[in-house]
Amino acid sequence: MSSRKTAVFPGSFDPFTRGHESVVKKALGLFDEIVIGVGENASKQYLFSLEQRIEFIQKVFSAEGKVKVLSYSGLTIDFCKTLGARYILRGLRNSADFGFERSIAHMNQAMNPDIETVFLLTEPELSAISSTIIREIIKNNGNVQAFVPKGMFD
Repeated sequence: MSSRKTAVFPGSFDPFTRGHESVVKKALGLFDEIVIGVGENASKQYLFSLEQRIEFIQKVFSAEGKVKVLSYSGLTIDFCKTLGARYILRGLRNSADFGFERSIAHMNQAMNPDIETVFLLTEPELSAISSTIIREIIKNNGNVQAFVPKGMFD
């Protein structure tokens, strides 16, 4: 196993939000490398294609050498193993997120005790932002600029 501290930040990121950006920026000081794992699930209906989601995130972190953006399918724990990552990074907005994420973390721990989940809190002012809400705003021709990273849709 590598001595580099690599974390995987998994999600569908449909779309990537300022909350997601906040979590990654907070984690930069904790890890040598952060791999943003853009999940692909054939049974899920996405607003943005896999290629678009990857491109948006790459644009946001183009100046940050510690961040990589890769796609994957299947279990996050297996994706971590292929990368030699020992950490899964998750952002928490509220107590409901914590309950859900804790269950997943416990299952991942049971499948591979060498991979630890690290939770970071989003900024309080970003806690109401969710990809689901942003998708609805976009579908209804609303302005999402305040909720997504600067320049993402330019």
